Order: sequence, then C-alpha cells, then structure tokens
Amino acid sequence: MTDANVVPGASQSGPTLNNSPTKLKELQIDLEVRMPNIKVFSGTSHPDLAQGIVDRLGIDVGKVVTKKFSNLETCVEIGESVRGEDVYIVQSGSGEVNDNLMELLIMINACKIASACRVTAVIPCFPYARQDKKDKNMETDKERHIEKWKSIEWKFRSRAPISAKLVANMLSVAGADHIITMDLHASQIQGFFDIPVDNLYAEPAVLKWIKENIVEWRNSIIVSPDAGGAKRVTSIADRLNVEFALIHKERKKANEVASMVLVGDVKDRVAILVDDMADTCGTICHAAEKLMEAGATKVYAILTHGIFSGPAISRINNACFEAVVVTNTIPQDQHMQQCNKVQCIDVSMMFAEAVRRTHNGESVSYLFSNVPY
Repeated sequence: MTDANVVPGASQSGPTLNNSPTKLKELQIDLEVRMPNIKVFSGTSHPDLAQGIVDRLGIDVGKVVTKKFSNLETCVEIGESVRGEDVYIVQSGSGEVNDNLMELLIMINACKIASACRVTAVIPCFPYARQDKKDKNMETDKERHIEKWKSIEWKFRSRAPISAKLVANMLSVAGADHIITMDLHASQIQGFFDIPVDNLYAEPAVLKWIKENIVEWRNSIIVSPDAGGAKRVTSIADRLNVEFALIHKERKKANEVASMVLVGDVKDRVAILVDDMADTCGTICHAAEKLMEAGATKVYAILTHGIFSGPAISRINNACFEAVVVTNTIPQDQHMQQCNKVQCIDVSMMFAEAVRRTHNGESVSYLFSNVPY
C-alpha cells in the first residue's frame, strides 16, 4: 500500500481554564453528557474544516485511516467503534473530486455496515452540482480541447447526463441517512434525494462580513453576474436595504462568456458581486470590468464556493477587485498565498451548529438567517 493518509483526532477537547487532572476529567464528563453517542469523521478533502467543527462541538475527530493501493483504489479503515452512534462524515467536493466522492461513499458504507445508528454526510460543496439538468448550452471536453470539434455545433444535448441526480443516488445507496450541505447550485437538487437534505445558506455570514468590512456598504449595490442568481442578490439587497442589479450573459461555449449586458445603475456606488461559486473566474472578472466601465467606485466579489481552477488566480490578480471573498467550504490557504485579494469567511460554526441541532433533534431553520456565536 502507498500514499497512506491519516486524519488524526484532535489533541484536546475544547478550551479549559486550567490543565489540572480534576478539571480535565470534569470537562470530559460534561462533554459526554452534552453530546452523547456522536462521532464526527473527516475525509481527506478538508480536514481543517472538520477540525473547526469538532472544536466548536467540544469533541474529538474520529479516528480514520485512508489509504490507496498501488492501483489507486481507495481503502478506508474506521479506527473506533460506531455501533449505535450518530455518525457525521465531513467531506467536501473539491480538489480531486472523483477520489474524494469515492472516499466519502466508502466511509458511509463502512460506518453503515458497522451498525452506526445514523450516518449523515456533511458535504460543504456538493460535487457535480452544476450538472443538474440537460442544458441546451452543454458541451463536451472534446469541443473544448480538440480543434476539429470547435466548428461543430453541439447537437447531442438530449443525451447529456444529470450527474447531480446520479451522485444523490450513489449517496443514498451507500447508506447515507441525511445530507447537510451549503448553497447548492440549484435548490431543486434537494428533490433528487429521498432522504432529508439540509441546505444551509452562507447569506448570514456574507451580510455580517459586508457590514464589518465595507465602510460604504450603505452606498452599495448588490450585483448578480447572471440571471440565475437574481433571487440570491435580491434577498441580500433587501436585508441591507440597498438596490440590486444583474448582468445578463450569453455563452458560446462552457467557461467562455460571449457578451454581457448590465441591467441597473451602479454609477458612483460600491458594487458587490455575489454568486454561489467561481471556477475559472472568467465571468466575475468580465463582470468587474463591466461594472467599472459603468461607473462603479469599487468592486467586491463574494462567493460561497471558491473553486479557482485553471487561470482563476491570475485573472483575479489582474482584475480590478478590491477583494474576492469566499467561504472555507473549500480549502483556501493555497489560494490566499497566491493572491492577496482572496479573503476567507469561516463557516465551520454554521456546520457545527447544524450538526449539534440535528443530533439533538432541534430545528436548523435558525441558521437560515442567523450566524451562530
């Protein structure tokens, strides 16, 4: 076996006033009383987020070892008993998406056949969420990468897959009883499941960041880079009591925007672009240029899932953004080192509170409009 990757447990169980053995024992007993029969495991995609969740809950990360055989098959070993436990597995759809998805499925199945009472998949960034319908503009990799296909019109859209539905089926068959995720690309993905899905929103954390970090936020305008995000920006604009605008875009091919039309007045205002995700960042960078041409004084971008693949970081560095703000549903340490415009909002407390409320049988709707403290 090669490439063994161990996700260790936390070294301590939350903050303490002193390190006396008596106090530590009292704290451990208190935690066992407050959060009994719960285990939180981390996949390899985002161990920092999982650590933030368990730190908030005051428990340790469950022991799990992930390995890869020489033929790159994934092997997962759960290092402690989960019989009768309420299990939460944290794995984001980022990085090596296919490997991470397979690892999550194996971890779910391993816990299920080990007699876990309930298995909840905590998936901050849901993989394949953009493939939620048969898109008339969808195309293949061949069209993007093979020269001879560039002149051929895409005529096979009726046979395009709905991969988000396939992922939903795979999670259910693996044994997941519940899904917790954040800002699905399309809300109807919840309907692909026959098990409960809690789709959390980054909006409360975004509002908090805007009020704390943008001095002129009262003179701002919230902008959607496409028509599909209109509902998202109107909600934020209403809560800030400011106006909103949107940009209508037409694509000739995937990851390439043909034209943009701004609907709304941004002159002499701070423009705040809001979207659920950014991949190659072509759209938001073109949108930023359009907003500056229309008279905006500053341009910010706030995104829930900062994928930042391909030329994304170089585009952001060359764009006119004051800041590009993302949440840590996807690891951002490397992106922040490569670009000083990238800033990160920690949402681990929202997932931790969702886990706590789910475990205790409480409502999670409070998190739809509030940031837990």
